[in-house]
Amino acid sequence: MALKIGTSLQWIEHTPQPYAIKNFYKGSSAASLVSGGVANLASDTSFDLAANAETQGLKQYSGHRNIRLIYIICEVPYRLVANKAAGINTLADLKGKRIGTIQSTSAAVFVTKLLATAGLRESDYTLVSGNVCMKAPCGSGTFPQQIANKQIDAFGVWEPAVELGADALGSNAIIFQNGSVYREVYSLYSTTQKLNDPAKRKDIVAFVRALNQTLDVFTNKPDSVYQTVASAVGMDVSVVKAVWKDHLWSGTWGPDLLPFLVDEDAYLAKKDNRAAVAKAELEKFLDESIIAEL
Repeated sequence: MALKIGTSLQWIEHTPQPYAIKNFYKGSSAASLVSGGVANLASDTSFDLAANAETQGLKQYSGHRNIRLIYIICEVPYRLVANKAAGINTLADLKGKRIGTIQSTSAAVFVTKLLATAGLRESDYTLVSGNVCMKAPCGSGTFPQQIANKQIDAFGVWEPAVELGADALGSNAIIFQNGSVYREVYSLYSTTQKLNDPAKRKDIVAFVRALNQTLDVFTNKPDSVYQTVASAVGMDVSVVKAVWKDHLWSGTWGPDLLPFLVDEDAYLAKKDNRAAVAKAELEKFLDESIIAEL
């Protein structure tokens, strides 16, 4: 049986996976990427692995304690772009403004946490829904188009929409970013059942080893992959280059990840009307055993 991996195929963060399969993967069975994410691990046992931001990982783990975060593909300190022409020069100036983001995603967590550093509560501004854009010209309903048409005053989401929004605003663009408050932790997940299956585990180790080799290329030889990434997600190469510095191809994690997840889960628990997951349970969520085998 092929190694089945669920992932959102349209974002920059996913691109190490197809690259790893094509260039480095040497498992005993083929590896296939299909559109999906960590929710598939909870509902469909045919999935062996999945990739998503930590937000979706936490949402699924709260009800499915067999899910494990086994590797970090990419960390992204998200950015928020605002229109200076709307009177915005500091984060505090976003009080009373219309801010674009995507609810129930890592982007909404980011916007809330970033604005909280300026003392702003969610009742102090209006969140507006919209769509991302991967390449200019951006169509109706996308955040770059909304900010250019003054339907919103700012927006925060994953790249490259923020870069395209800043391009649309030109000299009126002002960008806010604080990686110490929020970063996307785009991770690879599996389940205890798959990790405890000896044959499947060998292929999972082989895939993560291939990812490790890929992240070395993405970190140290980015010029060799800009075009590949651009083609994979429908971006212009120049925009891939412009946002590359905001993508940290991490692999492993340090002791700061657990408190970061505890804090985010407490926030998500309130949003989802559930109990927060105990710190001891979140410790089990983080499984370094595959990394240890590389």
